[in-house]
Order: sequence, then C-alpha cells, then structure tokens
Amino acid sequence: MGPSRAGPTTKIHVLTDVIGRPGVIHLTPGNASDVRTAPAVLEKAPSRVHRLIADKGYDADWLRQDLREQGISVVIPGTRARKCKIRLDKRRYRDRWRVGAVFCRLKDFRRIATRYDKLARNFASALALAAIIAVWC
Repeated sequence: MGPSRAGPTTKIHVLTDVIGRPGVIHLTPGNASDVRTAPAVLEKAPSRVHRLIADKGYDADWLRQDLREQGISVVIPGTRARKCKIRLDKRRYRDRWRVGAVFCRLKDFRRIATRYDKLARNFASALALAAIIAVWC
C-alpha cells in the first residue's frame, strides 16, 4: 500500500487476452508510476504478447523502444506534453475497453471495490478469486 492524500492506496495492473480475460494481475503501491511497472507485468505474461494497448500513463520513449525490440506492436496514445506527436492507431485503440470491462466486473465484488484488506497478499488472493468467479465462470 502506498500513501496518497486520502490514505493508503493500491493500484491494480491487469494484462488481458484478446477476449478480455485477465492473464496477469499485478499490485503496486498507489504512488508507483504505471510506466515503471509495465516491464514487470509483461514479464509475467503466460504467452507471447503481440500487441500492447495501454493508456497515456504508459507513454514513455524507453518503454516504446523496449517493446519494439521485443517485436511487440505498441498502441499507446502520447501525452499532451509531448513535443513530437505520436501517431495512434485509433481502430486498434478502441479495443482498450476490454481492460475496463475486466475492472468493471472485478469491482462488482464489494471486497475489491472497497479494499478492506490491509495486506497485499490477502488483496491479491481476493482479486484472483474474484477474477476466477467473474470472468472465467
């Protein structure tokens, strides 16, 4: 758990497959940067990643370069502060709703939405159980 103005928080990072089923669920403190955790999440992928569709929080030149070297197609919009604008494949970026749908289904579970657990391992196990029930069943 990481500090914030409202109290301790946690971020949930999810890597889904084409259908929208979660393959990787990774927890970080709430004050951790999204882009710094991307390599750890991709490392846990159960199979080869062909395309990474992410939001602006994952926009970094070094991450884009690493992904291209691994042969992964990058679909990440550039931030407003970028001097050199990045082209975005809007047709493929529309598929990002699948990750949002996973979070919507996970937040149906009160224990996940309100984050009652104090320990990360307990919260991670509750997330895994909720993912199995909500998505896989």
